[in-house]
Amino acid sequence: MTDTTALGEVGSARDALRNDSLTRVELTWMAKKIEFWIRFGSVDREEILDRRRRVLWFRPGAIFAFVRWASNDFGTIISRLDIVHAVASGQAYQTLPFVRPGGDILLTMHGWHSVERVLQMVDAVERLGIDPETVSPDHWRHVHHRMTAGQEPRAYTLDLHCAYLLRKRIQP
Repeated sequence: MTDTTALGEVGSARDALRNDSLTRVELTWMAKKIEFWIRFGSVDREEILDRRRRVLWFRPGAIFAFVRWASNDFGTIISRLDIVHAVASGQAYQTLPFVRPGGDILLTMHGWHSVERVLQMVDAVERLGIDPETVSPDHWRHVHHRMTAGQEPRAYTLDLHCAYLLRKRIQP
């Protein structure tokens, strides 16, 4: 006879260990009030909590764009985009609301004008046939620094992407 309670506890413990190594992102969608979404990134697992809330998990090494927008009766109160590199358990990370434990924040932009500009850059990368998740993390840092300084970032090109992929192949 098998003790199903013990098997259930083993399964729960295994799931808990697996989730500990993943980055958890909480999303909310209340149309025209609170809209949190992922613009790009490979989701490992998804859990739907209810009609308005869900949780996504990303594996260590995944890069994703997390967009947060909220408004009240007087207009937009937050407009933010973060491009985050999910870290492995034990690695250093920066904290970010709704992202647990946090991640290596490659880019952060506040204000709809800046957020929209980054979304246009993501669209441009996709038009090149490149998955934005595979773009060099250095490029997203470059975009962050240039935009923060009020300067125009350099465009990501196929040549830059090929160079990044070759460099990644030879680095340990």
